Amino acid sequence: MKKPRLLVFALAAAALSSVALAETIVVDDQVKVRESAVETPARGMTMSSVESRFGAPSNRHPTVGQPPITRWDYAGFAVFFEKDRVIHAVATG
Repeated sequence: MKKPRLLVFALAAAALSSVALAETIVVDDQVKVRESAVETPARGMTMSSVESRFGAPSNRHPTVGQPPITRWDYAGFAVFFEKDRVIHAVATG
């Protein structure tokens, strides 16, 4: 049950954060944001433009929910899509 809660915390923190390059991390169930130099896709990019720029993801998670949310994992970051558009990218390393 930790993964869905982590996703909710990460997306909520990202929505409230105005830092351009940042990592959202959870430490002891507390959401924290720290600066990051990891290049990630911009909000609004399409799936095809993300794959064109960053290559194929190492893992494509199945789409869940309504509206449909999809997660792609790359080395160092994860990208979250609503339908075929980036809604957030999170540094993971």
